[in-house]
Amino acid sequence: MALFEAHRLHKRFGRRVVLEDISLAFADGRISGIMGPNGAGKTTCFNVLTGRYAPDRGRVVLDGRDIAGKKPHEIARLGVSRSFQMMNLFDEYTARENVAMALPAMRGRGFQMARAAAGIGEIRDAADAALERVGLAGRGDAIAKALSYGERRALEIGVALAAAPRILFLDEPTSGLGTEATARLAELIRRLKGSLAMVLIEHDMRFLFELADEVSVIHWGQVIARGTPDELRRNPWVQRSNLGKLA
Repeated sequence: MALFEAHRLHKRFGRRVVLEDISLAFADGRISGIMGPNGAGKTTCFNVLTGRYAPDRGRVVLDGRDIAGKKPHEIARLGVSRSFQMMNLFDEYTARENVAMALPAMRGRGFQMARAAAGIGEIRDAADAALERVGLAGRGDAIAKALSYGERRALEIGVALAAAPRILFLDEPTSGLGTEATARLAELIRRLKGSLAMVLIEHDMRFLFELADEVSVIHWGQVIARGTPDELRRNPWVQRSNLGKLA
């Protein structure tokens, strides 16, 4: 049984059907990818899976428990973390303070208390360990907005990991990154592989196909293909599309 599953999800906004009969499964310790053209429904799918939107129909199951319709903070506490296509950091806080606010020990204590605790004892150590895990060792005192774009992407993943998730959803993690920063991000994801389940929406097909164990293709709000990167390279629809050329 997969760690995280979606069963026959439907989502519409007014008269527009965005997701129609979407089923997905993500295994623990593996990297899963979601790809598709712009407007295919990929980010809406992420938002349903992580609680930002409730599905109109269907089930979202984490380790056998139906979590569809729960609030994002409730789903996060069950072990689901995510990043966003547009970064979601506290720019005026330090890197360490950003991470400290996501630590399980700080849940429910408020921003100011978490910020104050970021420089103290076990909280500081845990935050610095999370920063080291994403390649930001020694950068704990840096103000978030002063970090390079690539470092900010790494910090956002560090914040997500600080919550000790069982599954991590990354929405377009290479967006805005140059070649070197993309390579560093790929290495980070490789290091994390096996420690938790990861799901990536990604427009960079080379990046996605190098990392993912399995990829699902979403188009017109439906899963139209699924397989390993090699299987999808041979898929007739993928071969005919621009996605195939990029892959």
